[in-house]
Amino acid sequence: MKVFKINGKTGTSEIVIGESIKNLSKYSKSNKCVIVTDTNVNALCGAFFPSGFEVIEIGIGEQNKTLSTVEKLYEKFLEFGLDRASYVIGIGGGIVCDVTGFAASTYLRGIRFGFVPTTLLAQVDASLGGKNGVNFKGYKNLIGTFNQPEFVLCDFEMLKTLPIRELKSGFAEIIKHAIIADIQLFSYLEKNYENALSLHRTEIEKILYDSFAVKSKIVSMDETEKGERRKLNFGHTLGHAIEKTTGLLHGEAISIGIIAAAKLSLKKGMLTQKDAERVENLISKFGLPTKIKMDKIAVIDAIEKDKKRENKKIRFVLLEKLGRAKIIDIEIDELKGVVSDMC
Repeated sequence: MKVFKINGKTGTSEIVIGESIKNLSKYSKSNKCVIVTDTNVNALCGAFFPSGFEVIEIGIGEQNKTLSTVEKLYEKFLEFGLDRASYVIGIGGGIVCDVTGFAASTYLRGIRFGFVPTTLLAQVDASLGGKNGVNFKGYKNLIGTFNQPEFVLCDFEMLKTLPIRELKSGFAEIIKHAIIADIQLFSYLEKNYENALSLHRTEIEKILYDSFAVKSKIVSMDETEKGERRKLNFGHTLGHAIEKTTGLLHGEAISIGIIAAAKLSLKKGMLTQKDAERVENLISKFGLPTKIKMDKIAVIDAIEKDKKRENKKIRFVLLEKLGRAKIIDIEIDELKGVVSDMC
């Protein structure tokens, strides 16, 4: 078991890697605790929830990441009599973490909360960094807060319950962290992808720790995404648009967005052909898609709704080389050209 901390202006978050959900009660420091989870996780893991904790179930899928779901949580919080000494714990994937964190951060102007992410994607992305939010009117994560969970417990046993497609999807965010900030992690993934996909303890613990280290360092420098943290959006501008319009899983869509960003970096003379090929090869090794048929008009419409857009430009993350990312403003029309090339 390994532990490290993210120190942010909104609080300190303790990340515990390899901790069991069975030890959850020692981290929830309140006499009144509520668990927010979804129906699938409750069926699989509910027996491990501490006795005496109230449980609130939400639905499964992106369509539940809304203000309507948050309102239902508020109603339950009132029903259970939560006050500022209470504790809310999100146990589930990224949607559970996002919705739980947002509801806890805004109820009574903020009550304490923690996460037990049950998917690889949630462990390396949604549960870390203090971003909590919901979608609104077709805009992804338009409404949200920056507020750190007090703890994040990453139980490797949870990963063994995942379908292989969901597991592969989670590795996309790990690959992203390696590409933008850790060439050694990138090389390690190239050599150890088979054991990683098999969840071999030695490899998965190292990979998760190194991935967390990348994100925690960036978040600690720029918690509220004014500069450096924007690098974590590498592959996401196109990826979110593809996810919305194709029905791919998040990590699958981000993989295609990563390849597109690498190709654009190559086109601009920032990245070598060899490194662009290494990016695509690594994504393929993890069984993630490198291309897909898509509706060009729908993808462009989704890009134009991206919250990072400013007038006719959008902040975009490109690569100077493997392990080093750069944020630039590019014209929306140039991005439309990239989509046309992909289609």
